[in-house]
Amino acid sequence: MAKVKKDIKYINKDFSEFRGNLIEFAKNYFPNTYNDFNESSPGMMFIEMASYVGDVLSYYTDYAMKETMLEHAQEKKNIYNIAQTFGYKPKLASSANADIEIFQLVPSLGSGINSKPNYDYAFTVEKGAEFKTPSNIIFRTTTPVNFAHSSSTSPTDVTVYQINNTTGQPEQYLLKKTVPAISGEIRTKNITIGSAEPYLKVLVDDSNIVSIESVTDSDGNNWYEVPFLAQDTIFSETVNSAAQDPVMSGDSVDAPYILKLRKTSRRFISRVTVDDKIELQFGSGISSSPDEEIIPNPENVGSPIPGNTNNLDTSFDPSNFLYTNTYGESPYNTTLTVEYIVGYGLTANVPSKTITTVKSKTISFNSAKTLEESLKTTAENSLQVSNPLPATGGTSVESLQDVKNNALANFATQNRMVTKEDYIVRALSLPSKFGNITKAYIASDEQLTNDGVEVANPLAINMYVLGYDQDKKLTTVNTATKRNIKTYLSQYRMLTDAINIKDGYVVNFGIDFEITVLANRNSQSVLLQCIQALKDKFNIDKISFNTPIIIKDIYLALAEVDGVQSVIDVKVVNYYNTDNGYSGNKYSFESATHKGVIYPSLDPSVFEIKYPDTDIKGRVVTY
Repeated sequence: MAKVKKDIKYINKDFSEFRGNLIEFAKNYFPNTYNDFNESSPGMMFIEMASYVGDVLSYYTDYAMKETMLEHAQEKKNIYNIAQTFGYKPKLASSANADIEIFQLVPSLGSGINSKPNYDYAFTVEKGAEFKTPSNIIFRTTTPVNFAHSSSTSPTDVTVYQINNTTGQPEQYLLKKTVPAISGEIRTKNITIGSAEPYLKVLVDDSNIVSIESVTDSDGNNWYEVPFLAQDTIFSETVNSAAQDPVMSGDSVDAPYILKLRKTSRRFISRVTVDDKIELQFGSGISSSPDEEIIPNPENVGSPIPGNTNNLDTSFDPSNFLYTNTYGESPYNTTLTVEYIVGYGLTANVPSKTITTVKSKTISFNSAKTLEESLKTTAENSLQVSNPLPATGGTSVESLQDVKNNALANFATQNRMVTKEDYIVRALSLPSKFGNITKAYIASDEQLTNDGVEVANPLAINMYVLGYDQDKKLTTVNTATKRNIKTYLSQYRMLTDAINIKDGYVVNFGIDFEITVLANRNSQSVLLQCIQALKDKFNIDKISFNTPIIIKDIYLALAEVDGVQSVIDVKVVNYYNTDNGYSGNKYSFESATHKGVIYPSLDPSVFEIKYPDTDIKGRVVTY
């Protein structure tokens, strides 16, 4: 007897489809065995139970498949894992940047027209000095401050501070310098390591970690963070002295350090965990390659096989021929000391003139002369600080949607900036310890010809940026953050590209609207829901440079609120009075409106409702 080949469907996805297919299967292949398909029959119970199981299995199969795709993933753990597989590490917090003014007093030297500051009492405040606000937000300097040295890049402002009432001669001078600083508190964690374990993982159990600053073991060895364990080279800096390099030491004033490429087996990577902690992972064992300075061999480019130079059209990192397969060492029988920075999120965007307290400092006098102790003590105690402008750039942990978008874009750039989107994403991916920008826009650089005609400069671009203040309102980015952005982008830009960092423009506006409410509805409640709907629609996180305002969308947002009968009128109003905290930029919405769309200006700008609670006004009208 020939075996009957049964027709089975594999495209069922839900309960009803499974149930219907099983019923048809039973009718076709078991017509004499079972034909009672009543809802209450025992046979239907088994058919529906099988359909239920099929439905559940189908759901979890679809769900598991969806969670493997970053664009559709919903679980935080999966989003983090996929993003970090793409090479993007979610940001737990970002440091705010501030330019801090530092003051010290020095006695006068000479008399009459020859009176001048006695720079023997001018000292140097070493890098890493800590200053704080009344709310204990700590800022650390990123460069040393030498009051005795003045240059175009680091000028020293000198003013007369105190005059002798009898002689009228200056007695003390006030020296002022400006230094960049970043927010964050340095913490350390000691981790005891036992026997060797391949790919050892250790957890830094703290919140709002901005970056890992250093990892050292109890033997004094340094461990270095790399993007991935296969990268066994790092950049190191050495003092530019005659002992280190007799040829280059002549440039030690302008270049006090020399950057060298060296090989190391003591390395690790860091990953963000699902509970927003940092996990360090080390290598698989002991590297067979010594730690030494290396020179790339051009004969091996494009191939891991020595002497073979084919596959040159394959995409590779410029240093790929410096990699090994050992993935570095794993520490054992030691104690690791992890030093890291903890940020404060948005609260680090402190207002001006609030960084006023010296928390810790290391100072050294530059003069080799024997100084008078009383004057020396007076100079030390005179140190004062203040921030003339607000600190900007501090942000909290990224949203899951931001992680998705940044990871997809980061993967596409392949660490090189070619398109304008590459530049924007790379700028927004600025390492958090150097600050952060929230809006960026790229435009071609324009230059004037001898005939006065504007032409595009093919070798330069303009990047317009904006940041958040402490209240998450748009503001211009301070000089320290701009400098960090430009330095950071220089590592990824094309050799012939120049980048000009400029301030974007903020156009503040408000909305006035009138609605009618359905009968038997609370007018005040519906009105509050309408205001909230507009707040959500114009949330600053959803607005970017040159995003237009579509008036029809405002009507639709209001009409979709439950209880709204009709939207009578909508007006968009420009607010610019600086006395009320607005940007001061006037903009004619009337002339910029065409067919119900308010277009942005030619200058890169962002439309912002700065004070939603007062700038969004609504009224309920009746007839």
